[in-house]
Amino acid sequence: MEFNDSLSTSMDDFAENIQDMEIPEQLPMMAVRDVVVFNYMIIPLFVGRPGSISAVNEAVNGDKLLMLVTQKDATKDDPDPEDVYQVGMVSMIMRTLKLPDGRLKVLVQALSKAQIKSYLQKDPHFRVEIELLEEPEAEKITVEDEALMRTVREHTEKIMSLRGILSSDLMMIINNIEEPGRLADLVGSNLRLKISESQQILETTDPIKRLRLVADLLNKELEVSTVQAKIQSDAKEEMSRSQREYFLREQMQALKKELGDEDAYGQEIDELRKKIKKKKMPKYARKEARKELKRLDMMHPDASESNIIRTYLDWILDLPWKKSSKDLLDLKVAAKVLDEDHYGLEKVKERILEFLAVRKLNRNSKGPILCFVGPPGVGKTSLGQAVARAMGRKFYRLSLGGMRDEAEIRGHRRTYIGAMPGRILQGLKNVKSNNPVFMMDEIDKIGADYRGDPSSALLEVLDPEQNSSFSDHYMNMPFDLSKVMFITTANRSDTIPGPLMDRMEVIRLAGYTLEEKIEIARRYLLPRQIVENGIKPSRIKLDNKTLQIIVTNYTHEAGVRNLERELGKICRKLARKIAEGGKGPYTISKNTLEKYLGPPRFIPDTELDTLMQPGLVVGLAWTEVGGELLHIETSILPGKGKLLLTGQLGDVMKESAQAALTYCRSRSKQLGVANNYFDTIDIHIHVPAGAIPKDGPSAGITMTTALYSAIVEKTVKKGVAMTGEVTLRGRVLPIGGLKEKALAALRYGINKIIIPYENEKDLVEIPPELRKKITFYPVKNMDEVIEIALGAFTRPSRKKSGSRKKK
Repeated sequence: MEFNDSLSTSMDDFAENIQDMEIPEQLPMMAVRDVVVFNYMIIPLFVGRPGSISAVNEAVNGDKLLMLVTQKDATKDDPDPEDVYQVGMVSMIMRTLKLPDGRLKVLVQALSKAQIKSYLQKDPHFRVEIELLEEPEAEKITVEDEALMRTVREHTEKIMSLRGILSSDLMMIINNIEEPGRLADLVGSNLRLKISESQQILETTDPIKRLRLVADLLNKELEVSTVQAKIQSDAKEEMSRSQREYFLREQMQALKKELGDEDAYGQEIDELRKKIKKKKMPKYARKEARKELKRLDMMHPDASESNIIRTYLDWILDLPWKKSSKDLLDLKVAAKVLDEDHYGLEKVKERILEFLAVRKLNRNSKGPILCFVGPPGVGKTSLGQAVARAMGRKFYRLSLGGMRDEAEIRGHRRTYIGAMPGRILQGLKNVKSNNPVFMMDEIDKIGADYRGDPSSALLEVLDPEQNSSFSDHYMNMPFDLSKVMFITTANRSDTIPGPLMDRMEVIRLAGYTLEEKIEIARRYLLPRQIVENGIKPSRIKLDNKTLQIIVTNYTHEAGVRNLERELGKICRKLARKIAEGGKGPYTISKNTLEKYLGPPRFIPDTELDTLMQPGLVVGLAWTEVGGELLHIETSILPGKGKLLLTGQLGDVMKESAQAALTYCRSRSKQLGVANNYFDTIDIHIHVPAGAIPKDGPSAGITMTTALYSAIVEKTVKKGVAMTGEVTLRGRVLPIGGLKEKALAALRYGINKIIIPYENEKDLVEIPPELRKKITFYPVKNMDEVIEIALGAFTRPSRKKSGSRKKK
């Protein structure tokens, strides 16, 4: 309870002035919020609403009288007549001050209690007709009335004493008031009451009844203050100064219990307790949940740590500890689903069916860790979705590309602000199953910095012997990942760390042949684009010959992503024609194809042979986008034995060039050159597409053949490409990516490939229909390579060379 000396210092003089003042029956009215104005009050008001400012301005320009009433709902900015109380105070504006923000600060005196009879105007402000409420004076103060007034004074003094704000000046003012009504108004205006209770006091005109109402409210306030003082006394004995915040919250909680208020916090604790009991989880997880719930129960709901514990308990309850999807173990149905979604990829489908077969015989078998390695657009991600559908499991995809923070996998410790579990547990929470097909895309593009190495964190996740007790930093308890079927994808395997690679079963998706691409376009890509562009299948006619032209002349890829884009471009142009009124059907043929896709983007395969000349050899490279052709050019110039390498070659390719030169120098007799021949020339080896960095050992025999070809001035046979690493002694060592390189050669019409002898075993991975179109030449040394590529070891004589020039 807070009193203000200025409220009562001149009440007697003020009352005498009111009696002589004439109050008109019509006045401007202003609604006030969060306060009830009583008789004899002097109160400052901040006025900001347009209607209220207008009412104040009218009063200031007139007799300075204003009707003040209280709003029922303080949140309403534009109250209607039914939103305010009908009884208020006629007040006089003593002073106004305009604030910089446009508001007014108004000091008012309450003059007389009045009631609104009718509303005369609403805009721009309320103007009302009022009736003054005469307050009857007590004819005679009885003994009972005197006792009531004394009780009010004593209770007021006790409350101020309990709150430590007792003042002799204030008590003197209260003791000098002899009228029951004025005493009730003074005490009631300073109690911390609800607006409805204060309005009830205001509307009570009988002074004795009003005083009794105030006395009842004082009794309640005194009881609360007494309990509060007792709580303070008891709590101070147990709490230190450093626990002051906790002490204050304990007071509030004790007050709620004393007043019998509903304990919503307790209900929440009970609900969490029931959920923990009902949730299926391991014993250690249930023990940890109950321990944290006990801590939460002893903590105040407003404590900062309570939110952390609540969030942690929510995670424990949301994780699928023992909730699994039921596997579909019908192998025939699974094979049918895989064939519906993907064409070819027999090795991958066979591995999935093997897993289902093992699962059918042994329900406790651990989930495999598969790694699909292949160029973009071959269907790695969609294959994972098909696997989940075939097995009847949930599917979740996580992209690892560019991830550099170990906490993304293991989670943050709960001591950090905003901590949360890692992406593994987040994914399991989202799918609500502990045995989904969990795909991790772009595992070859994981980074590392000062925040840790995510690939090292994945060692535990992707190890079947360890992931049964995977520990997330946030949860700080084991979670069983052994039922999860992890599938990772990568464009290349050489950038995957060795220990991580060792934990995965690698399945390579090399790419598609021309026939496979045509079949995929016919079965999947074209129907999907027809549906997405709103075209009826009967409106478009596209035969396999036209599809072949699109594949060979408009795309250059191992997968089918660009092929689908080209088909989508055709469908969009047809959709526009149909939307403009065309009926169709539209036939897409070789003659009309350029109208939809423009001129061909790639050189036809038949023109490759026209580019061949001495010193130019076609090699095969394996990149993250599949197999590619590598043209290596060599020129012999007069000089002093320098070797110049251009084309952004890496260290390994530079070493291959040095090995090629050493081999050719050791074959000076077969080449028909003098021993000092290499000291009189400069050799320039260039690999086109100079803006693209290149590296790898598989271009060794290609560089050697190109140098040999330039020296003997002989062109490599038509349709021949090669791949293999070379040594100083001319031995040919094995390489990787043979299938991808074979597919690239086939795209360019090359039908003869020279490969290392040790790679002959890898030919079984190449489809039979592809092996029929290409002749493979396994070789053990460079002498065999030269014989196959050039057909001779010796250099033509100058005479013959001259005769060729004559011709």
